[in-house]
Amino acid sequence: MSSSTEGKAPCDAAPKAEWPELVGRTIKEAEEKIKADRPDLNVQVVTVGTDVTGEFDDKRVRIWVDIVATVPRVG
Repeated sequence: MSSSTEGKAPCDAAPKAEWPELVGRTIKEAEEKIKADRPDLNVQVVTVGTDVTGEFDDKRVRIWVDIVATVPRVG
């Protein structure tokens, strides 16, 4: 028999701070999931190698991108 609270976090649980399930997903999927889970956060998409500030910001999540998804071409 399952309880009505099965699979739910306790009311005093810490807010989600990591999303390992998003590795390999699209940037759009990752942004949408993070914003759905934590609308209080500022989501930043950053290219790997970009200089960023080093301070800790508990209202920021950075999505690091390093893969060319389509062929770069002129036009």
